[in-house]
Amino acid sequence: MKAVYCHTTLRKALVLMIVSAISLITAVVVSPVKTGFARLQYDGGGDWYNDPEVLPNLAMYVNKHLSAQIPIDQGVVKANDSRLYDYPFVYLTGHGNIHFSDPEIANLRTWMLRGGFLYADDDYGMDSSFRREIGRIFPERELIELDAKHPLFTSFFDFSAGLPKIHEHDDNPPQAFALFDDSGRMMMLYTYETNISDGWADPNTHGDPDELREIALSFGLNIIHYIMVK
Repeated sequence: MKAVYCHTTLRKALVLMIVSAISLITAVVVSPVKTGFARLQYDGGGDWYNDPEVLPNLAMYVNKHLSAQIPIDQGVVKANDSRLYDYPFVYLTGHGNIHFSDPEIANLRTWMLRGGFLYADDDYGMDSSFRREIGRIFPERELIELDAKHPLFTSFFDFSAGLPKIHEHDDNPPQAFALFDDSGRMMMLYTYETNISDGWADPNTHGDPDELREIALSFGLNIIHYIMVK
């Protein structure tokens, strides 16, 4: 009887551990409607903080067109911060070097696998270091280039003609790359040679015409809409 009791108790304890683990994994991230958008602060020397108005402007644009109530103020999180799990959408940008510590690498990997979405936009100069760090986070996965046939491009507004180019860098075509989990969910989007998020800035920041800012914000809305309905 004692052996049976111990076996039953052990089995119940194991079931509780599994249920708790599943609950933790599935409840890590919530809707951006509740938490808003966050910007990722990183080490290495790159200006992670530039154009602080871009996420608030995107939130206001999304709220207007989707009748949503996403909080306007941006959050700021580090990669090893437990608050990272409060945000389903995190934005990364900059002009220079990006570096993550080993604990930050592990935390970012877990966050993305648990439902987090990272949007990275090269503001010119972060490409090589970003690709290096993403390779450390997911060494077993490859960046997949997206063409205009991907549902992201027509999620809300029609960008079937391709990724818009907001700012000229090296006169190369704009590109979009993604990382997917085993179920096909997009965990990360990286835009290169386009600088979409510069077009989310205030009009006097870069002097972009209203038409160009509208294009950039429209594509930004596509990103948010895609991850919310996918």
